[in-house]
Amino acid sequence: SDEELFEDNPEEYIRRDIEGSDVDTRRRAACDLVQALCKVVEGPVIQNFSQYVQALLVEYASDPAQKWKSKDTAIFLVTSLAAKAQTQKHGITQTSELVDITDFYTSHIAPYLQKADVNCTPVIKADCIKYLMVFRNQVPREALVASFPLVVNHLRATSHVVHTYAAHCIERMLMVRNSQGTTSITYTDVQGCATQLIENLFGAMNLPGSTENEYLMKAIMRTTSMMQDHLVPLVPVILHNLTQKLLLVAKNPSKPHFNHYLFETLCVTIRTTCKVTPAAVADFEQALFPPFTEILQQDVQEFIPYVFQILSLLIELHTSGIPESYTQLFPHLLAPLLWERLGNIPPLVRLLQAYIEKGASQIEPERLNGLLGIFQKLIASKQNDHEGFFLINRMIEKMPSEVLQPYMKQVFILLFQRLQSSKTTKYIKSLLVFFCVYAIRYGAPALIEMVDGIQAKMFGMVVEKLFVADLQKVSGTSEKKICALGVTKILTEAPVMITVYGDLWAKLLQALIGLFELPEDDSVPADEHFIEIDDTPAYQTAFSQLAFAGKKEHDMLAETVPQLKMGLAKHLEKLGAANPGKVKPLIEKGVQLEAQKFLQDYLMGAGVTLT
Repeated sequence: SDEELFEDNPEEYIRRDIEGSDVDTRRRAACDLVQALCKVVEGPVIQNFSQYVQALLVEYASDPAQKWKSKDTAIFLVTSLAAKAQTQKHGITQTSELVDITDFYTSHIAPYLQKADVNCTPVIKADCIKYLMVFRNQVPREALVASFPLVVNHLRATSHVVHTYAAHCIERMLMVRNSQGTTSITYTDVQGCATQLIENLFGAMNLPGSTENEYLMKAIMRTTSMMQDHLVPLVPVILHNLTQKLLLVAKNPSKPHFNHYLFETLCVTIRTTCKVTPAAVADFEQALFPPFTEILQQDVQEFIPYVFQILSLLIELHTSGIPESYTQLFPHLLAPLLWERLGNIPPLVRLLQAYIEKGASQIEPERLNGLLGIFQKLIASKQNDHEGFFLINRMIEKMPSEVLQPYMKQVFILLFQRLQSSKTTKYIKSLLVFFCVYAIRYGAPALIEMVDGIQAKMFGMVVEKLFVADLQKVSGTSEKKICALGVTKILTEAPVMITVYGDLWAKLLQALIGLFELPEDDSVPADEHFIEIDDTPAYQTAFSQLAFAGKKEHDMLAETVPQLKMGLAKHLEKLGAANPGKVKPLIEKGVQLEAQKFLQDYLMGAGVTLT
């Protein structure tokens, strides 16, 4: 029975009651029947059941201690009658106009939540909290705010179901949006109980059965996010609790959702504190390095991708160089075993990018072979080739030219070999961005010289078969900007484009104008819809992106698209001056009229006239 489940197996009760796994229970069948009847004859059904609900409430009032089941049934019936549509994310989204949800809340729910004893009749307490949770979008904002400290108080309840429902209700209430799309409950509304809220949430984890309660941890994550800068005074307490919990669960990770919210909360705490006090990053490193070291040494596979993401976040928060503790870790990140696990690859690549971004000069030249070995491994994989490009692009952008240049010819050869052996749209898009990053960093003549140095006149094939054919497929704002500037440089800064590859010059300009003006070409060849997945072991820990560890998209260029269009016009003016009488005829002969009109707009906007 529900009563036995509530006491003896609360996790199963919660799963059935608020996670919707009760499809085969009598209670759910009765609820479905009532809702089906309401769809057909709503008025008479609600009228009849309303009388029954009133009778149940009168019966309860006569002897609350013994007749509590009558109120339990009444609340369940009202919820069934009022709910017309609901979702897991938003609760009840459509209600019956014939049921006064607010009046029932004010008369029968709020008074019960106001009772000082949080442990009295736990089933009814859970019912009342659940009512508030499912009708959070219908209850007036004032009532919602007034109820918040009452629900916070119920986190102290010894009943596993009651304090879990309280945590879930708090988390959902903090997600309610108003008509403007902003959160309905803000820190100002709850500041009076904010400290108690944090204390009660962590305190509830000491209650039996809640050591790894995912609802409690999710509520902590949502609360820390809501508090923003006001969180800072509480950070020492929060950080102590989180690190202790991390050491505990790392011994035997068994609750993936709980673990995910734990790491998300760490990210929120780090971001919020370091935004106010940048130097506080050192305090976090001091607190987190011991548990992180333990996780890495014990090879806790489920947690390692999370650790890499938080280490990336911490490095990115440093403003000058990388501390010694990170440089000692760097060689271990190049160990082949780490890269065998697919779940490690995205966070590891981000971590290496952070090292290169903040401390390229601190990376010893002898480590370069290890970095390029990882690049080679990633490029060979259809699944992870884009990660390889992320890595090599950041190396080109940030590392000293004299360190990298001796290896670049081999890098290009590897890229062309992969292009020849298994070409995919994703690979070509990444390759085009790579070529343009190289042209921006070292100059277009250096790019052409490198390609033609591998095979004579090969750059002509690169322009025709890759740039002209597929430039339109490049996606992403930053990537398009890189390609726009890279192609502009190829067109205007490399004399051989006029002298040797003149027949392709206008086609490449046409492709560049298309990149600026035409919609992205997202078509994929038919044979690519079922690309074989790389051979991997049957099970590997998946990568779970931490939302609060997410970094701002790296934009290599400060210029906007309109500035890049003006830049093209000015570069063409210089090219025309260096090659009198050549550029304008090339455009008139080889560029389509519609594209010429767009180009004319760029020239006029920049105050340029081609002769």
